[in-house]
Amino acid sequence: MNRLFYSNSLEDTYSIAAAFSKELERGNVIVFEGDLGVGKTEFIRAICNFMGIESPITSPTFTLINQYFSDKFAIYHIDLYRIKSQNELLNMGFQELFDDKDSIFFIEWCENSFDLIPTIDYKISIKHNNTELSRIIEIMRY
Repeated sequence: MNRLFYSNSLEDTYSIAAAFSKELERGNVIVFEGDLGVGKTEFIRAICNFMGIESPITSPTFTLINQYFSDKFAIYHIDLYRIKSQNELLNMGFQELFDDKDSIFFIEWCENSFDLIPTIDYKISIKHNNTELSRIIEIMRY
């Protein structure tokens, strides 16, 4: 089932993310699509904050993977923006990450995964709307 949301502020986006976070379960894989600067990391930050993670949530553009811990499970925040080949992913042990069935995975720039993501539970598409702060957020369940 696809759901479409309109956000006119960062607060709206945080509310949408908080509501979505209640659906998440261990082992879920959530991929994100959207242009640079559209708010993918902000959406993930909101989910993590709602789940009680107090450490700073930052973009893993250069580190590729950030891991956070809540009292319920670990969260992997993966950014594939800089990935140029399947070998890069294989060499970093990308496929082995998904052996951890007790964690949740957020993956930005999934189109650079070279089809190595074993299963996808949700795809979240974020697009600019009419104004700088306005977004269209689509959440698709697979």
